[in-house]
Amino acid sequence: MRVTHVELKDFRNYKELTLELGAGPTLIVGSNGQGKTNLVEALGFLSTLGSHRVSTDHAMVRQAMDAAIVRVRLEHNDRKFLAEVQINRSGANRAQINRSVIRTRELPRYFSSVLFAPEDLALVRGEPSGRRRFIDDLLVLRSPRFSGVMSDYERVVKQRNMLLKSARASGVRDTQLSTLDVWDERLVAFGAEIISARSALIADLTPEVARAYEQIVGADHGASLANSLSIISRQDDPDNAVATNAVGEIISVADATTAFTAALASVRKAERDRAITLVGPHRDDLIFGLNGLPARGYASHGESWSFALALKLASAELLRRDSSAGDPVLILDDVFAELDQSRRERLASSISGFEQVLITAAVFGDVPEELAANVVRIKAGEVIVGE
Repeated sequence: MRVTHVELKDFRNYKELTLELGAGPTLIVGSNGQGKTNLVEALGFLSTLGSHRVSTDHAMVRQAMDAAIVRVRLEHNDRKFLAEVQINRSGANRAQINRSVIRTRELPRYFSSVLFAPEDLALVRGEPSGRRRFIDDLLVLRSPRFSGVMSDYERVVKQRNMLLKSARASGVRDTQLSTLDVWDERLVAFGAEIISARSALIADLTPEVARAYEQIVGADHGASLANSLSIISRQDDPDNAVATNAVGEIISVADATTAFTAALASVRKAERDRAITLVGPHRDDLIFGLNGLPARGYASHGESWSFALALKLASAELLRRDSSAGDPVLILDDVFAELDQSRRERLASSISGFEQVLITAAVFGDVPEELAANVVRIKAGEVIVGE
């Protein structure tokens, strides 16, 4: 898959932008603050329905404007698509494919991309929420139907929390909370499916991460992933999801359902006291390992950076192998500035086979020559020709 044409309107610092893109690598060059990252952020949003920089969509709408538009032409084999999303400052976003309105959450069915940016260092060093979002974004790109499953699960968690808060405020006893049982059934049904799908994805992703990490650093540091599940945490401390399933273990929906149901029963009193859902995929984590130790807390800056990059390269490899959409568009935002010469060369070699790679850089010389055959220069939200 590749992007052949990009149009932006009122997105970040772009009043209007029109850009043609070719196959293979394209280097997008410009000084800091000119709009390079804004451009690739727009493409990433079209693929994942989220920004790698901010948690709220309205931040991507140009100042004083009501909406931003991202419109791209896509090619996959002999098929062509026109994909568009309108990001509204207030109200729901809107999406179209070939000028026909679709549900926004269906966009990932049509466009697959993997973006690596400096912010992804937080995947290794940051909070569990970022790691959950990473694995869920990849899960949706691999199996788009999970976008609906996750939306349903989030809705159930929200409704269940509202019921728990109402019960605590009114002093309702556990025996009178029959409505909670109904929400429990839905929570377990959606949650068990997510837990099982995540475990299968992690099992497939782990060897790809180990391979990508070794390609980047030139050495095998035993890069690994494991699943930390709140439904099998210590029952006397529901906040502490210490139990981790074995590397490569795939959890069936049936086993997840059994464990989830038991976990809810064990934390019912604590949930009543705190008025919040304490177990489920919204409380899980991924454990990244290097040389047998947790990467978070033990890995150096360089090791953490390489691990985060390996996660994204492994994701791209998994998608190109399993997705019906073919190669994802690989986007590397300001990556090469952090790498020494040998790692730059190894990275360039590892991405050379992708159908389309978009690379941003503030300094032209940071990027290996073989990746700079096609160059786009950006200045103050405009494409500069002839410089």
